[in-house]
Amino acid sequence: MSQERTETTEPHLSETARIARDLIRFDTSNRGNGDANREADAAAYVAAYLAELGLEPTTIESEPGRASVVARVAGREPELPALVLHGHLDVVPADPANWSVDPFAGEIRDGMLWGRGAVDMKDMDAMILTAIAELLRAGERPRRDVVVAFFADEENGGIYGSHHLVDHHPELFAGAGAAISEVGGYSVDIAGTRAYLIQTGEKSLDWIRLRARGTAAHGSRVWRDNAVTRLAEAVAALGRHEWPVALCDTTRELVDAIAEIFGEDPHEVDPEQLVLRTGAGGGFIHASLRTTTNPTVLQAGYKHNVIPDTAEALVDVRTLPTSQAGILDEVQRIVGDDIEIEALHSDIGLEVPFGGELVDAMTASLRKHDPEARVLPYLLSGGTDNKALSKLGITGYGFAPLRLPADLDFPGMFHGVDERVPLDALDFGHRVLVDLLRDY
Repeated sequence: MSQERTETTEPHLSETARIARDLIRFDTSNRGNGDANREADAAAYVAAYLAELGLEPTTIESEPGRASVVARVAGREPELPALVLHGHLDVVPADPANWSVDPFAGEIRDGMLWGRGAVDMKDMDAMILTAIAELLRAGERPRRDVVVAFFADEENGGIYGSHHLVDHHPELFAGAGAAISEVGGYSVDIAGTRAYLIQTGEKSLDWIRLRARGTAAHGSRVWRDNAVTRLAEAVAALGRHEWPVALCDTTRELVDAIAEIFGEDPHEVDPEQLVLRTGAGGGFIHASLRTTTNPTVLQAGYKHNVIPDTAEALVDVRTLPTSQAGILDEVQRIVGDDIEIEALHSDIGLEVPFGGELVDAMTASLRKHDPEARVLPYLLSGGTDNKALSKLGITGYGFAPLRLPADLDFPGMFHGVDERVPLDALDFGHRVLVDLLRDY
Protein backbone atom coordinates (compact mmCIF):
# COMPACT_ATOMS: atom_id res chain seq x y z
CA MET A 1 0.00 0.00 0.00
CA SER A 2 1.29 3.43 -0.89
CA GLN A 3 2.28 5.87 1.83
CA GLU A 4 -0.19 8.37 0.35
CA ARG A 5 -3.06 5.95 0.91
CA THR A 6 -1.87 5.12 4.40
CA GLU A 7 -2.04 8.76 5.45
CA THR A 8 -5.45 9.47 3.93
CA THR A 9 -7.81 10.70 6.63
CA GLU A 10 -11.54 11.26 6.89
CA PRO A 11 -12.47 14.04 9.33
CA HIS A 12 -15.47 12.20 10.77
CA LEU A 13 -13.44 9.13 11.73
CA SER A 14 -11.74 8.70 15.10
CA GLU A 15 -8.07 7.83 15.13
CA THR A 16 -8.94 4.27 16.14
CA ALA A 17 -11.24 3.86 13.14
CA ARG A 18 -8.69 5.39 10.77
CA ILE A 19 -5.95 3.03 11.92
CA ALA A 20 -8.23 0.01 11.68
CA ARG A 21 -9.20 1.11 8.16
CA ASP A 22 -5.55 1.56 7.17
CA LEU A 23 -4.63 -1.89 8.49
CA ILE A 24 -7.51 -3.51 6.57
CA ARG A 25 -6.07 -2.02 3.38
CA PHE A 26 -2.96 -4.14 3.80
CA ASP A 27 -3.93 -7.48 2.24
CA THR A 28 -2.22 -9.84 4.67
CA SER A 29 -4.19 -12.93 3.63
CA ASN A 30 -2.80 -16.11 5.15
CA ARG A 31 -3.61 -19.31 3.26
CA GLY A 32 -1.65 -21.51 5.65
CA ASN A 33 1.38 -23.77 5.34
CA GLY A 34 3.64 -20.77 4.73
CA ASP A 35 1.57 -19.46 1.83
CA ALA A 36 0.68 -15.90 2.79
CA ASN A 37 0.72 -12.28 1.70
CA ARG A 38 3.51 -11.26 4.00
CA GLU A 39 2.90 -8.99 6.95
CA ALA A 40 5.98 -6.79 6.50
CA ASP A 41 4.18 -3.66 5.24
CA ALA A 42 1.55 -3.80 7.97
CA ALA A 43 4.28 -4.40 10.53
CA ALA A 44 6.19 -1.37 9.26
CA TYR A 45 3.04 0.76 9.64
CA VAL A 46 2.61 -0.40 13.23
CA ALA A 47 6.29 0.03 14.07
CA ALA A 48 6.30 3.59 12.68
CA TYR A 49 3.26 4.48 14.79
CA LEU A 50 4.89 3.10 17.94
CA ALA A 51 8.15 4.91 17.17
CA GLU A 52 6.27 8.21 16.83
CA LEU A 53 5.07 7.67 20.40
CA GLY A 54 8.67 7.53 21.58
CA LEU A 55 8.80 3.76 21.93
CA GLU A 56 11.50 1.47 20.54
CA PRO A 57 9.70 -1.25 18.59
CA THR A 58 11.52 -4.42 17.61
CA THR A 59 10.60 -6.02 14.28
CA ILE A 60 11.44 -9.70 13.88
CA GLU A 61 11.06 -11.72 10.70
CA SER A 62 10.82 -15.47 11.12
CA GLU A 63 11.21 -15.69 7.35
CA PRO A 64 11.59 -12.86 4.83
CA GLY A 65 8.51 -10.65 5.13
CA ARG A 66 6.86 -12.65 7.92
CA ALA A 67 7.20 -9.80 10.38
CA SER A 68 6.07 -9.35 13.99
CA VAL A 69 6.46 -6.17 16.05
CA VAL A 70 7.04 -5.92 19.81
CA ALA A 71 7.55 -2.87 22.05
CA ARG A 72 7.63 -2.36 25.80
CA VAL A 73 5.86 0.53 27.51
CA ALA A 74 7.29 1.40 30.92
CA GLY A 75 4.74 1.41 33.73
CA ARG A 76 4.40 3.46 36.90
CA GLU A 77 4.99 0.37 39.03
CA PRO A 78 7.61 -1.67 37.15
CA GLU A 79 7.90 -4.14 40.02
CA LEU A 80 4.49 -5.56 39.06
CA PRO A 81 4.27 -8.42 36.54
CA ALA A 82 4.04 -6.99 33.03
CA LEU A 83 0.93 -7.29 30.86
CA VAL A 84 1.17 -8.48 27.23
CA LEU A 85 -1.34 -6.69 25.00
CA HIS A 86 -1.25 -8.44 21.65
CA GLY A 87 -2.92 -8.82 18.28
CA HIS A 88 -2.11 -10.38 14.94
CA LEU A 89 -1.56 -8.73 11.57
CA ASP A 90 -2.62 -11.54 9.25
CA VAL A 91 -6.15 -12.40 8.13
CA VAL A 92 -7.82 -15.34 6.45
CA PRO A 93 -8.39 -14.97 2.69
CA ALA A 94 -11.51 -13.32 1.31
CA ASP A 95 -13.18 -13.95 -2.05
CA PRO A 96 -14.38 -10.54 -3.31
CA ALA A 97 -17.14 -12.25 -5.32
CA ASN A 98 -18.89 -13.16 -2.08
CA TRP A 99 -18.67 -9.73 -0.45
CA SER A 100 -20.87 -6.64 -0.68
CA VAL A 101 -17.72 -4.47 -0.65
CA ASP A 102 -14.08 -4.83 -1.60
CA PRO A 103 -12.77 -6.79 1.40
CA PHE A 104 -9.51 -4.84 1.42
CA ALA A 105 -10.81 -1.33 0.78
CA GLY A 106 -11.63 -0.43 4.38
CA GLU A 107 -14.97 1.03 3.35
CA ILE A 108 -17.15 3.06 5.73
CA ARG A 109 -20.85 2.31 5.31
CA ASP A 110 -23.91 2.54 7.57
CA GLY A 111 -21.82 3.69 10.52
CA MET A 112 -19.55 0.68 10.26
CA LEU A 113 -16.05 -0.16 9.05
CA TRP A 114 -16.16 -3.01 6.54
CA GLY A 115 -13.37 -5.30 5.42
CA ARG A 116 -11.38 -8.42 6.12
CA GLY A 117 -9.96 -7.94 9.59
CA ALA A 118 -12.65 -5.57 10.83
CA VAL A 119 -13.65 -8.35 13.22
CA ASP A 120 -10.57 -10.60 13.25
CA MET A 121 -8.63 -8.66 14.37
CA LYS A 122 -7.41 -5.36 12.97
CA ASP A 123 -10.12 -3.66 15.01
CA MET A 124 -8.35 -4.72 18.21
CA ASP A 125 -4.93 -3.89 16.74
CA ALA A 126 -6.11 -0.31 16.28
CA MET A 127 -7.63 -0.16 19.76
CA ILE A 128 -4.34 -1.32 21.27
CA LEU A 129 -2.35 1.32 19.40
CA THR A 130 -4.59 4.24 20.24
CA ALA A 131 -5.04 3.22 23.88
CA ILE A 132 -1.26 3.30 24.32
CA ALA A 133 -1.10 6.56 22.37
CA GLU A 134 -3.68 8.33 24.53
CA LEU A 135 -1.74 7.57 27.70
CA LEU A 136 1.67 8.50 26.33
CA ARG A 137 0.53 11.68 24.62
CA ALA A 138 -1.01 12.84 27.88
CA GLY A 139 2.26 12.26 29.69
CA GLU A 140 0.80 9.26 31.50
CA ARG A 141 2.00 5.69 31.81
CA PRO A 142 0.16 2.45 32.40
CA ARG A 143 0.21 1.17 35.95
CA ARG A 144 2.54 -1.71 35.03
CA ASP A 145 4.88 -2.42 32.14
CA VAL A 146 2.95 -3.31 29.02
CA VAL A 147 4.44 -5.40 26.22
CA VAL A 148 2.56 -4.62 23.01
CA ALA A 149 2.94 -7.28 20.33
CA PHE A 150 1.58 -7.60 16.82
CA PHE A 151 2.21 -11.10 15.54
CA ALA A 152 2.43 -12.61 12.08
CA ASP A 153 0.85 -15.93 11.11
CA GLU A 154 -1.80 -16.36 13.81
CA GLU A 155 -4.20 -17.81 11.24
CA ASN A 156 -1.68 -20.59 10.62
CA GLY A 157 -1.28 -21.43 14.30
CA GLY A 158 1.44 -18.85 14.90
CA ILE A 159 4.25 -20.98 13.50
CA TYR A 160 5.90 -17.97 11.84
CA GLY A 161 4.70 -15.52 14.48
CA SER A 162 4.02 -15.98 18.19
CA HIS A 163 5.56 -19.44 18.48
CA HIS A 164 8.69 -18.24 16.70
CA LEU A 165 9.07 -15.28 19.05
CA VAL A 166 8.37 -17.30 22.17
CA ASP A 167 10.86 -19.98 21.15
CA HIS A 168 13.64 -17.70 19.86
CA HIS A 169 13.09 -14.33 21.58
CA PRO A 170 11.51 -15.04 24.98
CA GLU A 171 13.39 -12.07 26.47
CA LEU A 172 10.90 -9.76 24.77
CA PHE A 173 8.27 -10.98 27.23
CA ALA A 174 10.45 -11.00 30.35
CA GLY A 175 8.52 -10.38 33.54
CA ALA A 176 5.08 -10.80 31.97
CA GLY A 177 2.44 -12.61 33.97
CA ALA A 178 -0.75 -12.14 31.94
CA ALA A 179 -1.87 -11.39 28.40
CA ILE A 180 -4.91 -9.92 26.69
CA SER A 181 -5.90 -10.46 23.08
CA GLU A 182 -8.84 -11.19 20.78
CA VAL A 183 -12.17 -13.02 20.77
CA GLY A 184 -13.54 -11.85 24.06
CA GLY A 185 -14.95 -8.78 25.71
CA TYR A 186 -17.55 -8.12 23.01
CA SER A 187 -21.22 -7.89 23.91
CA VAL A 188 -24.01 -10.29 22.95
CA ASP A 189 -27.73 -10.08 23.63
CA ILE A 190 -29.11 -12.84 25.85
CA ALA A 191 -32.86 -12.54 26.41
CA GLY A 192 -32.60 -8.77 26.42
CA THR A 193 -29.55 -8.70 28.69
CA ARG A 194 -26.37 -7.19 27.28
CA ALA A 195 -23.62 -9.61 28.31
CA TYR A 196 -19.91 -9.23 27.68
CA LEU A 197 -18.03 -12.49 27.21
CA ILE A 198 -14.52 -12.54 28.66
CA GLN A 199 -12.60 -15.43 27.18
CA THR A 200 -11.03 -17.49 29.95
CA GLY A 201 -10.15 -20.57 27.94
CA GLU A 202 -9.48 -22.00 24.50
CA LYS A 203 -10.07 -25.42 23.04
CA SER A 204 -7.05 -27.44 22.03
CA LEU A 205 -6.13 -27.78 18.38
CA ASP A 206 -5.15 -30.69 16.15
CA TRP A 207 -4.92 -30.21 12.41
CA ILE A 208 -4.71 -33.60 10.74
CA ARG A 209 -4.66 -35.15 7.28
CA LEU A 210 -6.64 -38.28 6.45
CA ARG A 211 -5.25 -40.41 3.65
CA ALA A 212 -6.92 -43.31 1.88
CA ARG A 213 -5.00 -45.62 -0.47
CA GLY A 214 -6.29 -47.78 -3.28
CA THR A 215 -5.20 -48.98 -6.69
CA ALA A 216 -5.05 -46.74 -9.73
CA ALA A 217 -7.23 -47.84 -12.65
CA HIS A 218 -9.18 -46.67 -15.68
CA GLY A 219 -12.30 -44.70 -14.77
CA SER A 220 -14.53 -47.02 -16.79
CA ARG A 221 -13.75 -50.13 -14.72
CA VAL A 222 -15.88 -51.82 -12.06
CA TRP A 223 -13.47 -51.00 -9.24
CA ARG A 224 -13.88 -51.73 -5.53
CA ASP A 225 -10.42 -50.56 -4.43
CA ASN A 226 -11.19 -46.86 -4.93
CA ALA A 227 -9.29 -44.46 -2.66
CA VAL A 228 -11.79 -41.65 -3.25
CA THR A 229 -14.73 -43.77 -2.16
CA ARG A 230 -12.85 -45.00 0.89
CA LEU A 231 -11.90 -41.45 1.87
CA ALA A 232 -15.41 -40.13 1.28
CA GLU A 233 -16.84 -42.74 3.65
CA ALA A 234 -14.29 -41.81 6.32
CA VAL A 235 -14.88 -38.08 5.92
CA ALA A 236 -18.64 -38.51 6.14
CA ALA A 237 -18.35 -40.69 9.25
CA LEU A 238 -16.09 -38.22 11.02
CA GLY A 239 -17.90 -35.09 9.89
CA ARG A 240 -21.27 -36.46 11.03
CA HIS A 241 -20.03 -37.94 14.29
CA GLU A 242 -22.01 -36.58 17.26
CA TRP A 243 -19.49 -35.87 19.99
CA PRO A 244 -21.11 -35.78 23.44
CA VAL A 245 -21.67 -32.57 25.36
CA ALA A 246 -18.97 -32.22 28.01
CA LEU A 247 -18.68 -29.19 30.28
CA CYS A 248 -15.52 -27.80 31.84
CA ASP A 249 -15.35 -25.27 34.67
CA THR A 250 -15.70 -22.31 32.29
CA THR A 251 -18.66 -23.65 30.33
CA ARG A 252 -20.42 -24.82 33.48
CA GLU A 253 -20.15 -21.33 34.97
CA LEU A 254 -21.37 -19.79 31.72
CA VAL A 255 -24.31 -22.18 31.38
CA ASP A 256 -25.34 -21.47 34.97
CA ALA A 257 -25.27 -17.72 34.26
CA ILE A 258 -27.28 -18.07 31.05
CA ALA A 259 -29.83 -20.21 32.87
CA GLU A 260 -30.19 -17.51 35.50
CA ILE A 261 -30.81 -14.88 32.79
CA PHE A 262 -33.54 -17.07 31.30
CA GLY A 263 -34.97 -17.85 34.73
CA GLU A 264 -34.19 -21.55 34.39
CA ASP A 265 -32.77 -24.08 36.82
CA PRO A 266 -29.34 -24.98 35.35
CA HIS A 267 -29.63 -28.50 36.78
CA GLU A 268 -32.84 -29.18 34.92
CA VAL A 269 -32.13 -27.68 31.50
CA ASP A 270 -30.13 -29.20 28.64
CA PRO A 271 -26.95 -27.09 28.24
CA GLU A 272 -26.97 -27.30 24.46
CA GLN A 273 -30.61 -26.31 24.10
CA LEU A 274 -30.06 -23.46 26.55
CA VAL A 275 -27.11 -22.09 24.58
CA LEU A 276 -29.01 -22.34 21.30
CA ARG A 277 -31.68 -20.08 22.80
CA THR A 278 -29.12 -17.25 23.01
CA GLY A 279 -29.40 -16.68 19.26
CA ALA A 280 -26.51 -15.07 17.41
CA GLY A 281 -24.49 -14.81 20.60
CA GLY A 282 -24.38 -18.58 20.82
CA GLY A 283 -22.33 -18.99 17.65
CA PHE A 284 -19.04 -19.62 19.42
CA ILE A 285 -20.56 -20.75 22.70
CA HIS A 286 -22.31 -23.73 21.10
CA ALA A 287 -19.05 -25.18 19.80
CA SER A 288 -17.44 -24.86 23.23
CA LEU A 289 -19.67 -27.60 24.66
CA ARG A 290 -18.15 -30.54 22.80
CA THR A 291 -15.32 -31.76 20.59
CA THR A 292 -15.64 -30.84 16.91
CA THR A 293 -14.06 -32.57 13.91
CA ASN A 294 -14.72 -30.62 10.74
CA PRO A 295 -13.39 -31.73 7.33
CA THR A 296 -12.19 -28.62 5.50
CA VAL A 297 -10.21 -29.61 2.37
CA LEU A 298 -10.42 -32.55 -0.08
CA GLN A 299 -7.65 -33.52 -2.50
CA ALA A 300 -7.68 -36.43 -4.94
CA GLY A 301 -7.07 -37.37 -8.55
CA TYR A 302 -5.73 -35.59 -11.61
CA LYS A 303 -7.92 -36.66 -14.55
CA HIS A 304 -11.58 -37.45 -15.12
CA ASN A 305 -11.02 -41.00 -16.40
CA VAL A 306 -8.29 -42.07 -13.97
CA ILE A 307 -9.14 -43.61 -10.60
CA PRO A 308 -6.38 -42.29 -8.29
CA ASP A 309 -4.47 -44.47 -5.88
CA THR A 310 -4.59 -41.91 -3.04
CA ALA A 311 -7.11 -39.41 -1.70
CA GLU A 312 -6.61 -36.97 1.15
CA ALA A 313 -8.66 -34.72 3.41
CA LEU A 314 -7.75 -32.05 5.95
CA VAL A 315 -9.67 -32.03 9.21
CA ASP A 316 -9.80 -29.35 11.91
CA VAL A 317 -10.07 -31.05 15.31
CA ARG A 318 -10.91 -28.97 18.42
CA THR A 319 -11.25 -30.55 21.84
CA LEU A 320 -11.92 -29.29 25.35
CA PRO A 321 -8.73 -28.35 27.24
CA THR A 322 -8.85 -31.57 29.27
CA SER A 323 -9.82 -33.88 26.39
CA GLN A 324 -6.95 -33.63 23.90
CA ALA A 325 -5.14 -36.77 25.03
CA GLY A 326 -6.35 -39.76 23.06
CA ILE A 327 -8.41 -37.76 20.55
CA LEU A 328 -6.52 -39.11 17.52
CA ASP A 329 -7.09 -42.67 18.71
CA GLU A 330 -10.82 -41.94 18.80
CA VAL A 331 -10.66 -40.38 15.34
CA GLN A 332 -8.93 -43.52 14.08
CA ARG A 333 -11.73 -45.65 15.50
CA ILE A 334 -14.33 -43.55 13.68
CA VAL A 335 -12.65 -43.47 10.26
CA GLY A 336 -11.41 -47.07 10.33
CA ASP A 337 -8.02 -48.72 10.46
CA ASP A 338 -7.52 -48.52 6.69
CA ILE A 339 -7.33 -44.71 6.81
CA GLU A 340 -3.96 -43.14 7.60
CA ILE A 341 -3.89 -40.17 9.99
CA GLU A 342 -1.08 -37.65 9.72
CA ALA A 343 -0.72 -35.02 12.45
CA LEU A 344 0.17 -31.68 10.85
CA HIS A 345 -0.05 -29.20 13.72
CA SER A 346 -1.08 -29.45 17.35
CA ASP A 347 -1.50 -26.88 20.10
CA ILE A 348 -2.67 -27.01 23.68
CA GLY A 349 -5.96 -26.00 25.20
CA LEU A 350 -6.14 -23.35 27.91
CA GLU A 351 -8.41 -22.64 30.85
CA VAL A 352 -7.94 -20.10 33.63
CA PRO A 353 -10.24 -19.06 36.51
CA PHE A 354 -12.85 -16.37 36.02
CA GLY A 355 -11.54 -14.29 38.89
CA GLY A 356 -8.54 -12.44 40.20
CA GLU A 357 -7.14 -8.94 39.81
CA LEU A 358 -7.09 -8.82 36.01
CA VAL A 359 -10.63 -10.18 35.60
CA ASP A 360 -11.82 -7.71 38.22
CA ALA A 361 -10.07 -4.87 36.35
CA MET A 362 -11.57 -5.88 32.99
CA THR A 363 -15.02 -6.08 34.56
CA ALA A 364 -14.64 -2.69 36.25
CA SER A 365 -13.45 -0.98 33.06
CA LEU A 366 -16.43 -2.39 31.15
CA ARG A 367 -18.93 -1.32 33.77
CA LYS A 368 -17.45 2.17 33.95
CA HIS A 369 -18.49 2.70 30.34
CA ASP A 370 -21.56 0.45 30.38
CA PRO A 371 -23.05 0.30 33.90
CA GLU A 372 -25.60 -2.28 32.73
CA ALA A 373 -22.92 -4.70 31.62
CA ARG A 374 -23.28 -8.33 32.67
CA VAL A 375 -19.83 -9.93 32.43
CA LEU A 376 -19.56 -13.68 31.84
CA PRO A 377 -16.74 -16.16 31.15
CA TYR A 378 -16.63 -18.32 28.07
CA LEU A 379 -14.47 -20.90 26.38
CA LEU A 380 -13.29 -20.05 22.87
CA SER A 381 -13.93 -22.81 20.36
CA GLY A 382 -10.95 -21.60 18.31
CA GLY A 383 -7.53 -20.46 19.45
CA THR A 384 -5.30 -17.40 19.76
CA ASP A 385 -1.64 -16.53 20.22
CA ASN A 386 -2.20 -16.94 23.96
CA LYS A 387 -1.36 -20.59 23.34
CA ALA A 388 2.21 -19.69 22.45
CA LEU A 389 2.60 -17.23 25.32
CA SER A 390 1.43 -19.88 27.78
CA LYS A 391 4.74 -21.68 27.16
CA LEU A 392 6.35 -18.79 29.06
CA GLY A 393 3.92 -19.12 31.96
CA ILE A 394 1.82 -16.17 30.77
CA THR A 395 -1.89 -16.46 31.56
CA GLY A 396 -4.03 -15.39 28.58
CA TYR A 397 -7.49 -13.86 28.30
CA GLY A 398 -9.64 -12.74 25.38
CA PHE A 399 -10.69 -9.12 25.87
CA ALA A 400 -11.33 -6.97 22.81
CA PRO A 401 -14.11 -4.85 24.35
CA LEU A 402 -16.88 -3.83 21.96
CA ARG A 403 -20.40 -2.67 22.77
CA LEU A 404 -22.42 -4.03 19.86
CA PRO A 405 -26.00 -3.74 18.61
CA ALA A 406 -28.21 -6.57 19.86
CA ASP A 407 -29.05 -7.66 16.30
CA LEU A 408 -25.48 -7.80 14.97
CA ASP A 409 -24.22 -11.37 14.55
CA PHE A 410 -20.65 -10.48 15.42
CA PRO A 411 -19.45 -14.06 16.13
CA GLY A 412 -20.79 -15.12 12.73
CA MET A 413 -18.42 -12.74 10.97
CA PHE A 414 -15.21 -14.35 12.22
CA HIS A 415 -13.78 -15.82 9.00
CA GLY A 416 -17.10 -15.00 7.33
CA VAL A 417 -18.15 -12.57 4.62
CA ASP A 418 -18.88 -8.85 4.97
CA GLU A 419 -16.89 -8.43 8.18
CA ARG A 420 -17.81 -5.13 9.78
CA VAL A 421 -17.62 -3.38 13.10
CA PRO A 422 -19.56 -0.32 14.29
CA LEU A 423 -17.45 2.83 14.49
CA ASP A 424 -18.82 3.68 17.93
CA ALA A 425 -17.88 0.18 19.14
CA LEU A 426 -14.25 0.85 18.20
CA ASP A 427 -14.29 4.04 20.23
CA PHE A 428 -15.95 2.24 23.15
CA GLY A 429 -13.21 -0.40 23.10
CA HIS A 430 -10.52 2.27 22.97
CA ARG A 431 -11.90 3.96 26.09
CA VAL A 432 -12.24 0.69 28.00
CA LEU A 433 -8.65 -0.31 27.21
CA VAL A 434 -7.31 3.09 28.26
CA ASP A 435 -8.93 2.77 31.68
CA LEU A 436 -7.81 -0.83 32.04
CA LEU A 437 -4.19 0.14 31.38
CA ARG A 438 -4.40 3.03 33.85
CA ASP A 439 -5.81 0.92 36.67
CA TYR A 440 -4.52 -2.65 36.30
